[in-house]
Amino acid sequence: MTQKSSQSMKPATAAKKLGVYLPATPAEFQDGPLTRDALDDMMNEPPEWLVELRRTGPHPRPVIARKLNVSISGLARGGIDEALTTAQIDELLADRPEWLQAERTNMAEVRAEEARIKEADARKAAARETPGS
Repeated sequence: MTQKSSQSMKPATAAKKLGVYLPATPAEFQDGPLTRDALDDMMNEPPEWLVELRRTGPHPRPVIARKLNVSISGLARGGIDEALTTAQIDELLADRPEWLQAERTNMAEVRAEEARIKEADARKAAARETPGS
């Protein structure tokens, strides 16, 4: 019986799964493919560089968007097209530029509409399941 080989992935894919900005990772991480087992090990017991990178950045756009509570498109509209450190994100949150306030409001409206649609869909599904309706 042959042993199953471990699946590997490109460094960019692994960085995305870890939620880190690839150019900020160590060279040995960027240089070659990473196995699924190695990625799982990093997720379960992150090395110090990963802990520090997640804490201080620079962060990729999806992480920045989540921390600012805006969409990735909102970041682009606000002129944020590069990685930011945690300090830079905190500074934006403290300063609350006009674009950030507008994008946060927009995100809140989108989420409220999504919740309304989900609730309406649930009511329709419940009505279909109720006998005699």
